[in-house]
Amino acid sequence: MYKNRFNKCETITFRRFLNKGYALFSCLGKEVIVGTLSVATLTYAKADGISTRRSDIDPVIDEKEVTLDEVEVNGSLAPLTSGKAARMVTVLTREEIQAVPVQSVNDLLKYAVAVDVRQRGALGAQTDIGIRGGTQEQVAVLLNGIDITDPHTGHNSVEYPVDLSEIERIEIIEGPASRLFGTSSLVGAINIVTKPAEKSSISLNMEGGSFGYFTAGGRANARTGKFNNQISGSYKRSDGFSRSKSGALNADFKGGKAFYQGVFDDSNVGINWQAGMSIKDFGSNTFYGTGSDTQFEHLAKTFVALQGESKGLWLHIKPALYWNRTYDRFEYFRGSAERVPYNYHLTNVLGAKLNLYFDTNIGRTAFGASYRNEDIVSGNLGEPLANPKPIGNTDRYYTKGLNRSDISFHLEHNVLLKDFTLSAGFVLLKNTWNKRHFGFYPGIDASYRLGEHFKLFASWNTSLRTPTFTELYYNVGGHIPNPFLNPEELSAVEGGVKYTSRGIYGSMSIYHNRYKNMIDWIKDEVDGKRVWRSVNFTKVNTIGVESNVMFNLKELLPRQNMLKTLQLAYNYIDQNKHEVEDIVTESKQEYLRHKFVASLQMHLVANLDLGLNFRHQKRNGSYTDLSGKSRKYEAYSLLDARLSWNKPHYTIYTEVNNLTDKKDYIDFGNIPQPGLWVTAGVNVKI
Repeated sequence: MYKNRFNKCETITFRRFLNKGYALFSCLGKEVIVGTLSVATLTYAKADGISTRRSDIDPVIDEKEVTLDEVEVNGSLAPLTSGKAARMVTVLTREEIQAVPVQSVNDLLKYAVAVDVRQRGALGAQTDIGIRGGTQEQVAVLLNGIDITDPHTGHNSVEYPVDLSEIERIEIIEGPASRLFGTSSLVGAINIVTKPAEKSSISLNMEGGSFGYFTAGGRANARTGKFNNQISGSYKRSDGFSRSKSGALNADFKGGKAFYQGVFDDSNVGINWQAGMSIKDFGSNTFYGTGSDTQFEHLAKTFVALQGESKGLWLHIKPALYWNRTYDRFEYFRGSAERVPYNYHLTNVLGAKLNLYFDTNIGRTAFGASYRNEDIVSGNLGEPLANPKPIGNTDRYYTKGLNRSDISFHLEHNVLLKDFTLSAGFVLLKNTWNKRHFGFYPGIDASYRLGEHFKLFASWNTSLRTPTFTELYYNVGGHIPNPFLNPEELSAVEGGVKYTSRGIYGSMSIYHNRYKNMIDWIKDEVDGKRVWRSVNFTKVNTIGVESNVMFNLKELLPRQNMLKTLQLAYNYIDQNKHEVEDIVTESKQEYLRHKFVASLQMHLVANLDLGLNFRHQKRNGSYTDLSGKSRKYEAYSLLDARLSWNKPHYTIYTEVNNLTDKKDYIDFGNIPQPGLWVTAGVNVKI
């Protein structure tokens, strides 16, 4: 699953087309770039979309003189070619999404070795996602480069208003990313990229399987001249794999997604506009406490964005406007508001950003500014409202709320030499709620090509994370909130090497993350009672090692046609929390100490393909089971498989998750995960 692209993955030499005076391309008097796309691999690519600008030809392996450069990459404010970029971005391509046995974006992210996916149930239940030992609160979630992170709580950030079938690729930015995305991206970011089909078309899909699972959806695309419009929708439901003590459903879900995107593209300007919606009802089991196993939640998210880009000018201008809205209703006892009143929250986020870059003899310079306003009205989070607002379809009112804004300014310069790239910059960021001055967060990335096969890279970056509304005002169960919490901060260094040769692609890196001002709960005594008080207190050091290798077996073993690719990846993390004598903290270091993933893609006969995906992980920390006993997280291994019959206009497939039927493994708290489950489906393209 990991194909590494710093220098080029594959080269082809046409002996009559060499860069010599007698060569055909020289006779034409033009520069010719040959391009290729990789299939079913993880690569390093840009974090805000693919560009089609030409790249420089660099020296490549075996003294070949034609570089098959793929795309421009961007781990920086300005896009750079894949042979020049220094920042590591892991990309899950559309082909890979179609080749693995997953039913959601969150299932797909399980196969990214640096990502920690903590699901409270399969097939769509609530999910928390971390990167390199970070929590769900410390990862920015983006849709086409627009921040859709929920300021209410990180639990809701990964409810994407777009269906899996709509996604062109998913980009994972590993490490601090405040230079790119401002607040929320303390340990990294996940960017979901959609792209309308190149030609007018209609596609339909249907899938069903274990636990009463069923989904159906489709998309339609119309391309006319310079305009391209695409709309998609889907519905999904399941009975869930568990039941409450009374026998009622408590892990069921149902909901739908709709997404529209339009594009205008000519030689002078590119404009795209998007709108998405996601509605989901799901049983919450014992997600938020063991006092009830019939908890329930309703989420409704909407997303609107307008983006543009100038072309053909010396100054490239990229403005964007967006609006995110999330409505959340939580029921501690499902359908029983008289026992415990429901919690209601409504968040609205309005934002604008402007990025610009230009080229000179000393490199590429980028700068930008962004504004983001976050507003919440709630039944229990925030300051008392002077004018309470009615909650729709109820006789209750939102009585509390908070409004705050982020303002940031970004600057970066890229030095681009033949074998060396240096990207350095900083972000100035201020949030209106905490009365702090502008914070300064710099960073630098560098890469150097060493010979024909190796590339060295290193980075030092800093970042911050603004507390969520829940962290500022949560006051249940003897917790005393602190509305004046400061941002969490992180300083990280990383170094590594990448290797590229014909048929083998690999990398290894070592990183050290140093956290400070971590938000934690400290046990204190107030009026003779022991309570938990929210403070910026904890310091944590993280050391990690990440490695991956991908074998293109069709290249390495050209005489066989069965084995396609073999991919292996491993990530190790060790965290050291700074302890202070006589102070008890509530935070738990429940990170993945070991994670190993492997994938084997095979072509069996005719149009029949088989994919096997293996995952082994060991989580640090412990949890309290339903009987009140403390238990350590145990290691577990899972094997998934996908068998598909692929034709140009349709695909028929069956997927088996947890093929060995491992039962009762724990991924989060005391909630056991399901055993074997089977799904089958069909995709049709007209």
